[in-house]
Amino acid sequence: MADKKTIKVTQTGSPIGRTVDQRDTLKGLGLNKRHRSNVLEDTPSVRGMINKVQHLVRIDEEKR
Repeated sequence: MADKKTIKVTQTGSPIGRTVDQRDTLKGLGLNKRHRSNVLEDTPSVRGMINKVQHLVRIDEEKR
């Protein structure tokens, strides 16, 4: 079984005052409060979501 690359995403910014689509993107990433983290599979769709809210999150790449 091949190792899948993962990304640890931590929310650093508040969604208050952001657009609805940015708030929904954070929810889609599994983030809803500051300083919460989630480990996600590194796929193009996840990278696109991260790119949309890159000013609100911190990214740590991991390999499992």
